[in-house]
Amino acid sequence: MRDYVVHAVRRGLLFAVTAVATTATAVAVAPPSVSTASTVPAAKSATRIPFGERFHAVQHGGIVRAANSAITCRTTGEFTTVTPADASACVAARDSATASNDQYDMFYTDLDKDPNTYNSTRGELRVPAGAKVSYARLYWGGNLRVGEQKPPEDNGRVLIAEPGGAYKEVLSDTVIGHRTAGGADAYQASADITPLVRAAGSGLYTVAQINVAMGRTAAGAWGGWTMVVAYERAEDPLRHLAIWDGFEALDAREQELRVGLGELRTPADGTGAMGVVSYDGDPGTAGDSLTVGTGRGKARSIGDTVNPVSNVMNSSISDAGSTQIKRQPAYKNTLGYDSDLFDLREALVPGGDTMHVSFRTGRDSIWLGALYVAVDARR
Repeated sequence: MRDYVVHAVRRGLLFAVTAVATTATAVAVAPPSVSTASTVPAAKSATRIPFGERFHAVQHGGIVRAANSAITCRTTGEFTTVTPADASACVAARDSATASNDQYDMFYTDLDKDPNTYNSTRGELRVPAGAKVSYARLYWGGNLRVGEQKPPEDNGRVLIAEPGGAYKEVLSDTVIGHRTAGGADAYQASADITPLVRAAGSGLYTVAQINVAMGRTAAGAWGGWTMVVAYERAEDPLRHLAIWDGFEALDAREQELRVGLGELRTPADGTGAMGVVSYDGDPGTAGDSLTVGTGRGKARSIGDTVNPVSNVMNSSISDAGSTQIKRQPAYKNTLGYDSDLFDLREALVPGGDTMHVSFRTGRDSIWLGALYVAVDARR
């Protein structure tokens, strides 16, 4: 008999995946709630969305993710002049441990050679062989006001193509976080894409048309996407799999955010990982930290070789200290987008019955969008 308990919390009203191009590749069969873009109303928005549980399961399995940024510094001269020195500085910035997005003229990353899209990037999803996808969610967001002002009406729509497939339209199925503060016009949207990922499985996914502004300002240009996928597989350990999301801003006035994840019974010296999605963390601005507590002993600071404990939100896409993740492009410095996976082994040393996560910032402004955990479960 399998050991599992699963529940998903869907806090919004609508979900849509519709094909916008056709190929010979099979398209995932949509659930009855799917509608075309012309019949689905725009999702509502709020300036602040407290973090809440989106999905929780206790089952043999884990969580995987794919991610990439949507905008980077400019090396070519579309609509403006880029000197050889500027282009060279941009190339160096993409591999820098200190370069920040406010130092550069930023432009869209567009890989698909499709004239109908102005940004598109790819990231690899690795679902283990023999695993069944339990839940998949796509998060996307960015800054709408830089050298240009993008209309917020487009926040709730992106395009996604599964490996070998054509673009499908994805519409946000929940309240969109949208707040103007500190010179930025920031947002995050998300949608349940479980049927698509369950049918397509592993491989490179392409996400396009994220609403994000180009240019250069003190607030900087930034944006990106993350796909979070929970799966079940009999040979894996029994784990808590939980996805939480919201839309919260941290800055000099709001310096700390604590998220209680509720009852997560973990064994002493257990193993696990936690992922975080955030926006506008600058690698050259220290002072932001992340701690995890389990209800026993002192909360532990989390970090690794890519994300120091004193600067965890630092424009990186990494897995437990490694940036060797297949994505296109694969810039080390994303210039304003974080999608990081942290090893929780040290935090789980005492075991516990609950879990809470605390984010803190000093000088950096950070927008927090999602977090997820996969940790050993105590029977």
